[in-house]
Amino acid sequence: MSSSALDWRPAPIHTAGAAADATRMDTVELLVGDLDAQTEFYRRAVTLDVLDQSGARATLGRGDTPILTLTHTPDLPPFDRHGAGLYHTAIAFPDRAALSAAVVSMARHAGETYEGATDHTFSNAFYFHDPEGNGIELYWDLPVDVWQNKPAGWMPSNTAIDPNAFLRDHFDPSRDTTDEATIGHVHLQVGDIPSARRFYVDMLGFDVSIDIGSALFISAGGYHHHIGLNTWHSAGAGPRAASLGLGDVRLRMPDRSDVLALADRARHHAIDVQDDGLSLRLRDPWGTLLTVTPEGPDA
Repeated sequence: MSSSALDWRPAPIHTAGAAADATRMDTVELLVGDLDAQTEFYRRAVTLDVLDQSGARATLGRGDTPILTLTHTPDLPPFDRHGAGLYHTAIAFPDRAALSAAVVSMARHAGETYEGATDHTFSNAFYFHDPEGNGIELYWDLPVDVWQNKPAGWMPSNTAIDPNAFLRDHFDPSRDTTDEATIGHVHLQVGDIPSARRFYVDMLGFDVSIDIGSALFISAGGYHHHIGLNTWHSAGAGPRAASLGLGDVRLRMPDRSDVLALADRARHHAIDVQDDGLSLRLRDPWGTLLTVTPEGPDA
């Protein structure tokens, strides 16, 4: 990703957490049963471009920004919808017109997958699922002065969006779908919030941005959230079994020293770490794999 390609994203600010302020989400890997069908869905309906496809793997995104990696694993069973794992992958767009173009494409090609739309105070979000049941959020961030630097305990309001009214106001049929997009955040199902807080906040070093009891939203650099963690369908879930669905969640940190600092924190908490000299791999309490890499090949 070029340094200016996503300059519409909110700039990080200094926050107290140990995670570097410029930490961001990278691609999400999905293990899929039907690679061709899933690739076509994300290309045609979600309006992502196929950036690379070789053998059992396809990478999709926009421009030079990868968003999803699909890995063909047809022998795995379906994922447990009440277990730990993926709640949804959230793709961020630069403005409401770009978001509207993607939503219209979803309505035309996969309208039956629509699950609702919400104004969260910090974002306008539309929810869908793919043919194998993986959750998808398509969203646009409101201006940062609406939601950044809120006092502790701040709770966003959640107001349903009328999708027809939203599209009437913001869809431009003359606009193409070549706008930049990126992974904005990833929302995970976990077995309990205290364990999630110990791993993602105390160890990884993310800041808590919103805590509603049954869900925790965490971030670095003042974003509203990079990772969501909830127990809405998965309370009490144990370690994940091998299945279709989430493969891994990938994060980028500014440089190698930030990755090494994370490795030190993980080892201090007796968490197993695999370090290949560039990327760090570790698993959360439910076995979800996280891959952490510095920005750029020379970072």
